[in-house]
Amino acid sequence: MLNSSQIRAARAWLNLSQDQLAEVTGVAKRTIARIETETTVPHDRTLRDIQAALETRGVEFLFENGLA
Repeated sequence: MLNSSQIRAARAWLNLSQDQLAEVTGVAKRTIARIETETTVPHDRTLRDIQAALETRGVEFLFENGLA
């Protein structure tokens, strides 16, 4: 599963603001901000939605165990 650093890095690489990511994922900007600052524990579904949106734009996430 994604972590806050990966989300911030992917957004930066894609030059996406939190507002833009919120728009394409349907996740509230406030929720994205809280995830990135680790002030909330997101639902798995929320992380999957964020990951899918970032991957659609070309980001490939590699995890230690080889599973996405």
